[in-house]
Formats: sequence, structure tokens, C-alpha cells
Amino acid sequence: MSLVLVEDRDAVRHIAINRPEKRNALSRAVIEELGVALRAAAAQGSVRIVVLRGEGAMFSSGMDTADLGGLAADPTKLREYREQILAIWNLCEDMAKPTIAQIHGACIGGAAELALACDLRVMAAEAVIGLVETRVGLIPDVGGCSRLPALVGLGRAKELIMASKIVDGTEAERIGLVNRVAAAADLDGATAQLASQLLSCGPLAVGLAKGVLNAAARPGFAGTLEQELAAQELCATSEDFREGMLALAEKRPPQFSGR
Repeated sequence: MSLVLVEDRDAVRHIAINRPEKRNALSRAVIEELGVALRAAAAQGSVRIVVLRGEGAMFSSGMDTADLGGLAADPTKLREYREQILAIWNLCEDMAKPTIAQIHGACIGGAAELALACDLRVMAAEAVIGLVETRVGLIPDVGGCSRLPALVGLGRAKELIMASKIVDGTEAERIGLVNRVAAAADLDGATAQLASQLLSCGPLAVGLAKGVLNAAARPGFAGTLEQELAAQELCATSEDFREGMLALAEKRPPQFSGR
């Protein structure tokens, strides 16, 4: 069974994470297949818009805990692990075509960072989204810290990330985290409506505007991505991370030590 499904709806390509039995957790294999699908969409002239979504009950629960456990055992693997993910997430932002994250159920951790890398987000009102890495002693390090402030402002970004705050679709739209919110039953229609509006505009102009807007919003993006990595390397070797992963495995609240 393919871990990523591809479906064309005229000029709109839907790319769906297809691991519903594992809550669409983002394993290395899923991430690699996402990369293949995104590169193909970027290269195919007949595709003008890319929609990312999840099969089953949710968009995605985030990074596979087995992979995170491997990092706890050997933090030296962090740079390679993170660079592979970041390169694929960045495809959503770097391709000249508009990318839309269609969010239902839940969109957590690294999956939320994937959604942030998309140009636009459409979310079910009752769905939830959050960057919860600090709960296990890590930070969002595949663009979350770098992208979120431009969307919601610095103060809200600090609260969302530092407190691992989870919000529903209605709140996410209110603070600017998502562009549109709809009832779960109407989510496909809301995404299609947004895609139709984009399709009515000149594709060259849309792609060029996307590039200029991205550069204007985050002129120091490359530098903050490197800061994310440096910070995560410290987190990955900390007692906080080891305790966070142990607590996750034991299904209990972590007992972080004081500073």
C-alpha cells in the first residue's frame, strides 16, 4: 500500500498522507514518498495548485515516535534526520505553484510545520492544530519557529510554541494561523473554492508574487533555520528530552527538572 496517494482534480493535485492506522504519523518512509510526490507536482506543467491532506481521521499526528526515540538514543543523527525533512517541507514553499494544507481531525508537531510551509491553510472548525515539541523537551525545528511569527505575530507565536498550546480551527482562523475555516463536511468544498479563486489568476504572476511575499515576510529565514538546528542539537542531548520521551512511552506527564 502506498503511503502517499496522488489524485488530480483537473489542475489541482491532491497529495494525501495515507497511513491512517498510525494516525498518519510521519515516518521516514512517509516523508520520502511525500518528497517524491511534491517534486513531481512541482515539475508537471498541467498541475497548477497542490493540496496536501491526510486520509482517515486526521491530517497527521506528527513525527513518528519511533524515529524520535531513535534520536533520544543517538542525538548525533539529528542533523541528517532534520535536513531530510526540512528539504521536503521547503518544497511546499519553494515551488512556484500555490500549496494548500487541508486540515481535518488533528495536525500536530511536525505535521503543523508542514502545514506552515504551505502557502495557505483551510481547516475544519472542530479540528485542532499545535506545535507541541516543548512537551517532550524539544523545539519545532523544521521551520516552525521561523515561519509562525510572520503569520500570527511574535507574542502569539511564543505562546503557541513555548506553552505547546493547541487551538481549534475557529481560533486558528481568528489569530491568522489558517486562512479559512469550515465545518468538516464542507472542508473539501472550501478548499475547492479557494483553489478556484487561485486558478482564475495568472499562474506566472501568482508564482512570482509568492516568491516576493515569502522573501519580504522573512528576510532572515536561512539564519533562523540554522538557529533552530543549533537549539535542537542542545535539546536533543538534554535530560529534558530523555525524560520527555520516557514519559511519552509510559503515558504520563513528564517530570522536568528545575533550572
